[in-house]
Amino acid sequence: MSIEKPEYRKKEEAAEVSEGVLYASLLSTRRRRGERLMSDKYAVVGNPIDHTKSPLIHLSFAKETGQNIDYAAIEAPIGGFSEVVDKFRREGGLGLNITAPFKLDAFAYCTDLKERARLAGAVNAMKFEVDRVTGENFDGVGLTNDITRNLGRLMKGRRVALLGAGGAARGVVLPFLEQGPTELVIVNRTVTKAEELGRQFKQYGPITAIGYSALADKKLGRFDLVVNATSASLRGELPPISPEVFGDDCLAYELLYGKGLTPFLRLARNAGVKRLADGVGMLVEQAAEAFVWWRGLRPDTGTTIKKLTVPLE
Repeated sequence: MSIEKPEYRKKEEAAEVSEGVLYASLLSTRRRRGERLMSDKYAVVGNPIDHTKSPLIHLSFAKETGQNIDYAAIEAPIGGFSEVVDKFRREGGLGLNITAPFKLDAFAYCTDLKERARLAGAVNAMKFEVDRVTGENFDGVGLTNDITRNLGRLMKGRRVALLGAGGAARGVVLPFLEQGPTELVIVNRTVTKAEELGRQFKQYGPITAIGYSALADKKLGRFDLVVNATSASLRGELPPISPEVFGDDCLAYELLYGKGLTPFLRLARNAGVKRLADGVGMLVEQAAEAFVWWRGLRPDTGTTIKKLTVPLE
C-alpha cells in the first residue's frame, strides 16, 4: 500500500511553490514596466568543481522558463566552506547547490532545515533569506523522480535493494519508502551503518538492513530494483554482489553518471538485465527540484537529460 505524503510535506511544498510563483509574478510585472533587472545570483559549491554540469543545467532551465539568473561554479578550499558561503551571501547570492565534499558542512551552516535534509543529515541545496539560511536535500527525490517518471518503474509493491549506507544512500531512503515498496533492503559492508539507517527510518515503511554475505543467501530472493549508491564504481570496482540479486524485469541503477558501463552495470547486463541506467537523470531531476524551490517554476527535464546522456556502450 502506498504511503500517503505526510501533511508537513504537503504544506511545505505548497508554501514553497506559492512563494516562488509570487516572486516570478513580481519579476514579470517589473519587466512589463521596463525596469532593468539585475540577474539573481546562484551557484554550485564543491571541490573539485571543474566537472560540474550544474551551470549548464540551471541556465538551460532559466532560459526555458524566462528567468533572469546568473549561475556559477565555485571551488571552495577544504576547510573553507563557511567563508566562501559568507562571501557569496554578502555579494547578494540567493541560493547554492552543494556537492561533494561539503554536504555535511552545509548541514552545519544552515539555520533552518527541511525535513528531508534533517533526516538525511546532509544538505545539497541552500536558500538565503535575510539572516536565515534554509537547507534542503533533493538527492533522493531527484532519484525517485528519474526512476518513476523518466524510466517508468513504479516502486509500489516492488522489492528494492539499496547498496551502500553512506551519504548518497541516506538521502534516498525516505523518498523510496514514500513510494510504498514491499520491502527496502539496505546492504552495506559495515552492517551496523545499515542497521542505523534501518532504525532511523523504520517508522516510514518496511525496511531491512543486512551485509553483503546475507544478500548472497538465495532465501532472500531477487529484487525488482537494485540501486548502487556505493563509491565502488568511482574506483572501477564492483560491490560484492551476485548476479542472483537481479530479478526478472529488474532495473539496475548506477548513481554515478557519464562513465558508461560501470562494473555494477556490466554485472547486471551479463546477468540478463535489460533495463540499465546511470545517474544523469537523477542529476537533472534534483536540479529541477532546487530550481522549483528557488524560482517557483518547474522546468522540463527531458531535453536536458538527453543533452547530457552519455551512451552506456
